[in-house]
Amino acid sequence: MDAIKKFVERWKNHGYEKGETQIFWIDLLETLGAKNVLQKIFFEQQINGKFIDAIIPAQKVLIEQKSAGKNLSAAYEQAKFYDNELPFNKKSRWIITSDFQTFEVHDMNAPKNPPEIILLENLPKEFYRLKFLIDENDERIRRELEISLKAGAIVQKIYDALRSQYINPDSEQSLQSLNKLCVRLVFCLYAESTGIFGKHKIFRDYLNGARNIRQDLILLFEVLNTPIEERDPYLADELKIFPYVNGNLFADEKIEIPNFTPEIKNLLLEEASTGFDWSGISPTIFGAVFESTLNPVTRRAGGMHYTSIENIHKVIDPLFLDELNAEFEKIKKSTRKKKMLPAFQNKLASLKFFDEAVA
Repeated sequence: MDAIKKFVERWKNHGYEKGETQIFWIDLLETLGAKNVLQKIFFEQQINGKFIDAIIPAQKVLIEQKSAGKNLSAAYEQAKFYDNELPFNKKSRWIITSDFQTFEVHDMNAPKNPPEIILLENLPKEFYRLKFLIDENDERIRRELEISLKAGAIVQKIYDALRSQYINPDSEQSLQSLNKLCVRLVFCLYAESTGIFGKHKIFRDYLNGARNIRQDLILLFEVLNTPIEERDPYLADELKIFPYVNGNLFADEKIEIPNFTPEIKNLLLEEASTGFDWSGISPTIFGAVFESTLNPVTRRAGGMHYTSIENIHKVIDPLFLDELNAEFEKIKKSTRKKKMLPAFQNKLASLKFFDEAVA
């Protein structure tokens, strides 16, 4: 961790492509733990009269480096041109564009997806997201899996603790309410870790000051479901600071919420909030783990599992995602895109998909 912090300090005020690219990437790989770096990364590789800034062949990584403040979208188009010129067996799995202060990581297994964005200043906390540069076993995915499974274990503790507080825990109404309550709590925990709620640990502070968590959560859920302009102007300060959450996640006011014991409060405050950073979870992995936690039948069957991102896209891309992405790209190039984009958004919102595996 100290090595990463020192790396950030060394490079936070630099950004000259021609003079610093090679030093920057050698320094980064060594900081991440690579040995014999000059045998792993190669600079200025010529392809049809052009020069690729850097490639890491073992990891199938192509790097296009720009000076600080340059357009990384244009850099990505340039990198794709280079990649298209490479022989098939040397084409990139990953294309990285960077201006020294920002890394944009494009997964060429899903080229239409937006890139993962990693800021230099955040590397001390997020360096594992670049570990795939030196680890053929893809440390990034392993890390996401580890974090997501830890999150699943926390949710299971919350689920079990709350379930014991219901009067009729095996009734359909109670189970449905418990599932909705867990989803809401996890959203709040994730929102405060990722900045969706703005102020850091805003949810923890609210729970910490609650006299009766059950009643205070009912109030909070109502506030989260109310647009700012429609709220009570005399609302308490600790509730005013929460943003409006659309999408009807908090719309059902009839869900059954049990009483919270001091132990459950402590679990939420210390282990689920202060003691865990939800921003590092993989939505794909955690989604399956979370569903398993909320499904008693699945839990009784034993084990938590997930479907890899690659296998998911093998199914959904040809079924509908490729077509939708193509339509989106066409709209972006149209002179009528301001009118077409809202219609496309409404179309996406109206689509329904049936997953037989969880039916």
